[in-house]
Amino acid sequence: MQLSVVILNYNVRYFLELCLKSVRAALTNIDAEIIVVDNCSSDDSCAMVRQHFPEVKLIANDMNFGFSKGNNIGVAEAKGQYICILNPDTVVAEDTFHKLLKLAESEENLGITSCRLIDGKGTFLPESKRQIPIPKIAIKKILGMSQSYYVSSLNETETGPVPIFVGAFMLMKRSVYTKVKGFDEDYFMYGEDIDLSYKVLKAGYNNLYHGAVSVVHFKGESTLKDKTYAKRFYGAMQIFYDKHFKSNIFFDLMVWLGTRLMPLLQNKGHHNGNVSPKRYVLISDKDQIGVSKVLKSELSVQSSLDQYDNNTQYVLDNNYLSFKSIITILSNAPKNCSTTFKILPKKSNFIIGSDSSKSRGEVLLF
Repeated sequence: MQLSVVILNYNVRYFLELCLKSVRAALTNIDAEIIVVDNCSSDDSCAMVRQHFPEVKLIANDMNFGFSKGNNIGVAEAKGQYICILNPDTVVAEDTFHKLLKLAESEENLGITSCRLIDGKGTFLPESKRQIPIPKIAIKKILGMSQSYYVSSLNETETGPVPIFVGAFMLMKRSVYTKVKGFDEDYFMYGEDIDLSYKVLKAGYNNLYHGAVSVVHFKGESTLKDKTYAKRFYGAMQIFYDKHFKSNIFFDLMVWLGTRLMPLLQNKGHHNGNVSPKRYVLISDKDQIGVSKVLKSELSVQSSLDQYDNNTQYVLDNNYLSFKSIITILSNAPKNCSTTFKILPKKSNFIIGSDSSKSRGEVLLF
């Protein structure tokens, strides 16, 4: 088997359904399997997988083991030569795995490869390509100076070496994952992707970013930016430095301050990023009456999107548009404007999306 896609889920049932539909479409003509590890969700995620995706190998944990152990459990069941660690709040294009596997097969000594991640409005997520957070860089990050935390020398659409990737999308040989002993289970959530990327580099492999491939990562849905997030993030950074770097009194002080001050700032700045558009447009080949009812608004229908209008929400019909087309529409959207998007997954009774990578996404049922 060539590829195993491992998806760790926790209480994001509708995002998981959208993700699985995109992954299923992307695995056409690839000898592959999908493994969903559920960390004891209280919603009906497991029932949905069993009903709509019988081909998926479902591992239903009886407790929340966290990100590291949950993914390690999934990889332990994987049979593919390659594995892809994938978040449930992502959408991949039909050619995503074909392109990345082709790249991986052509590279010698490849460790992890990843791609260009965008949020629900099409905005590039800079954490797609990160530097090794040595103490100097980490301190700047803690102080709010994030530019040096990301790889700015490589354009977001280019291909080149990048040391650190985010755990939302990581593709690598299963043998590499096994050699470095996978995700470190000392991390419950956050920091484990930095740790794994760094361990792969230390083992002598090269990590490679492929910016010609774009994947949607709604992000806010599975990683809410609140005081709990901030505490866990800076706590994870402390674990990382204790494991990989010498003791640094100044850095320890900055982390100590970060774990106490940043949660207050994160909580103060947290808000729901969803906005109320003045106009709704369905991109489809036919009217979808259910969408009009759930939006409780007049809905015009267009077969294509030639321009993006402000204060407009576009509903992208996956019954009509491919996932690749949807990702292209998001990628081409003008930035810093009031244009927003939702996706109507194929053969589904909901629309779904997020207006900000810092807020919880929105699901509307009909």
